[in-house]
Amino acid sequence: MIDYMDAYKDAYLGDDLGAVYTEEKTCFRVWAPTAESVTICLYREGSGNNLIDKALMTKDRHGTWIYQKRGDLSGIYYTYLVKIDHTERETADPYARAVGVNGQRAMVVDLMSTNPDGFLDDKGPEPEQKTDAVIYELSVADMTAERSSGIRHRGKYLGLTEQGTKNPDGFSTGLDYLKHLGITHVQLMPVFDFGSIDEASEKEQYNWGYDPVHYNVPEGSYSTDPYHGEVRIREFKQMVQAFHQAGIGVIMDVVFNHAFHIEGSCFQNTAPDYYFRKTENGYSDASACGNEIASERPMAQKYIIDSVVYWAKEYHIDGFRFDLMGCLDLETMQKLTDELQQINPHILIYGEGWTGGASVLPEAKRAVKTNISKLNGVGAFSDDIRDTVRGHVFYPQERGFVSGRLGMENAIRYSVVGAAAHPQVDYKAYTFTPSGPWAKNPSDVINYVSCHDNLTLWDKLSVSAPETSEEERLAMNRLSAAIVFTSQGIPFLLSGEEFGRTKPDPNTGMLSENSYDLPIGVNSIKYSQLAEKEELYRYYQGLIAFRRQHRSLRLAAAEEVNRSLRFLETEQPNVVAFTIQTEEETLFVVYNANREEITVSLPESGAFNVYVEDKKAGIECLRSIADQTVVKGLSCLAAVKIS
Repeated sequence: MIDYMDAYKDAYLGDDLGAVYTEEKTCFRVWAPTAESVTICLYREGSGNNLIDKALMTKDRHGTWIYQKRGDLSGIYYTYLVKIDHTERETADPYARAVGVNGQRAMVVDLMSTNPDGFLDDKGPEPEQKTDAVIYELSVADMTAERSSGIRHRGKYLGLTEQGTKNPDGFSTGLDYLKHLGITHVQLMPVFDFGSIDEASEKEQYNWGYDPVHYNVPEGSYSTDPYHGEVRIREFKQMVQAFHQAGIGVIMDVVFNHAFHIEGSCFQNTAPDYYFRKTENGYSDASACGNEIASERPMAQKYIIDSVVYWAKEYHIDGFRFDLMGCLDLETMQKLTDELQQINPHILIYGEGWTGGASVLPEAKRAVKTNISKLNGVGAFSDDIRDTVRGHVFYPQERGFVSGRLGMENAIRYSVVGAAAHPQVDYKAYTFTPSGPWAKNPSDVINYVSCHDNLTLWDKLSVSAPETSEEERLAMNRLSAAIVFTSQGIPFLLSGEEFGRTKPDPNTGMLSENSYDLPIGVNSIKYSQLAEKEELYRYYQGLIAFRRQHRSLRLAAAEEVNRSLRFLETEQPNVVAFTIQTEEETLFVVYNANREEITVSLPESGAFNVYVEDKKAGIECLRSIADQTVVKGLSCLAAVKIS
C-alpha cells in the first residue's frame, strides 16, 4: 500500500459530507483525497441489479469530490466507485445516514419524514446533576425476545415502545418494567448498523453488535423492515420517544475504537489506511479486534464528533457510553464533550477507561481511567468497585468483599467516596488503582458490579463461592447492590441483575463469560423468573427509590463528599460503616460482609429510622433504632436520623 500521509494532510472541515437532501436537489460530497476519480452510482433499491444512473463526481477543495442532482431523490440508494492506484472499488458512503439491507448501499433520506408525531418537541429527562442518574444496560434483543414477555414486536425497536405488556405471572415487562423499576436512563448496547448479523436472513441470529459498519445508521435487524432505509430510522425514533415519555433517558453504546473489518470498509475504500493506526508489523490493535481507529487524525476526529452530534440532534440521544474509550485520544473526547454539552447540558458522557491491548498512541494521550482528571465532563467505569465487591473480573474463582475475601475494607472505602481523594482513605493500602484516586469528582465515576462483559454478578458469585447456598448468594447479591447504590458516583446495573440473571452456555455446560454470539435463548431476559426472584427484584427497586430520595447519596463534588462523609472505626473485620451529614439530613450506613450478625453503636445520640435492612429496602421506615443496633450477616443497614 502506498503511503498517502502527505495527501491526507488536507482535511475538510465543512458540515456537508454525505448526501444533503432537499426536495429540489441532493448534493453529495465525499472525502477521498488520494482518488484518481470518483463515480456516483444511483440505485432504485438497496441491493440487486437495479442501477438507475451513474456520473463522474467533480474534484473539489480539501480532498473532496462533489456531485449534485436535481429532483426529489428521497428513497434513492447510492454508492461511490472510488479509483485509487488504478483500482476501482464500489463502496457505501462513510457519512451514510440511511442504508439498505446489510448496509451495502447508502440511501438518500428526507429525515423530517421519518419523525413520529410530536418528535420535534420530544426531549429526555433533565437531571439536576449527573449523580442523579441510575443507568440500566440492555440489549434491544435481550429485553424483548422472550416469549414470556408478552411483547408483540419481539427483538425489535418497537418492542420497547409497547405498554401494558406482562408475563404469565402478571409482572410488567419491557418498557413498563423499566418504569416500575425506577431507573432514570437505559444504556442501549450497540444500535448502530453492525456487521455480525445478516439482515436478509430469516434464521435466528444473535450478536451483541460490537462490529461497527455504519456509525450513523440504526441497526436493521432491530427494525421490522431492514430493506427500506427510512423504516429503521422511524422505528428507532419511536423507541426513543417512548422512553422519553416514560421519563427515561437514552444512552447509546458507541464503538469508535475499531471497525468491523478494514478491508472492504467504506473508510478504507475512500481513504486507505488513514482511519487506522499502524505499527511496523501491521495494524495497531488496542481494541483486541484486529484494528484500531486513529481518532487523533483530523478527519477521524471530525467523523467521531460529527457522528455523536448527529445522534444527539437527530435522535435526541441523552448520553454516550464509549466502548474501550482508552483507545481514543483525550483531545477528541474533550472536543466532542464540549460540543455535546452545547446541545444538551444534561448529557452523560462516559466510557471504559482502558484498552483491550497495546496501542501505538502514547499513554499520556489516551482517555484511560488514570487520565480522566485531565478531562471535564467525561466519566469512566470504576472497575475498582466491581473487582473489590465481587472479585477480579478476569479470575473467576477470586472472591471479593461480599464473598469472603479478607482485608478489603480500605478498598471498599475507596469505592464509597467515588474513587476521589478523601482524608480517611489510605491510598497506599490495597486498591485496584495503585496510583491512587483517579476521579476529580463522583460525577466522573460509574459504579457497577456487572455489565454485558464477563460473568454476570449471580454467575460470578456462583463460581467464586460454590459452597454457598442460594440463600447466601442472594444475600451477597443484595449486599453488592447496596454498596453500588449507597456509594458516591453514578450507579449502573446490567439488565436482569436485579433478579439474578444467569447465562449457562448450552455448548459447554458452563456459565458463559462472554455470550456475545451465543443463542438468544442464553441472552434473553427471562421474565418468567421474576416470580421466583421477586424478593431480590423488590430489593433493587427499593434501593433505587431510597437513593433517589436522598441527595446525600448523590453528592456531585469531591469537596462536598470530604466535608460530609465520615468513616467510623469498628471493632469487627469485614465491616465498613460511615455517616453522611449534610444540611438536609444525616445518613448512617453499615456493610457487614461477615456471615454472622454484628452489633454496632450508632454514631451519635438520637434515634434513626431504618430504610434498608437484610432483605428489604425502600422509602418506608422498617423500624427505629437508638444507641446501638444489630446488623445481620451479609447485609447492609441504612438509616436516616430523625430530625
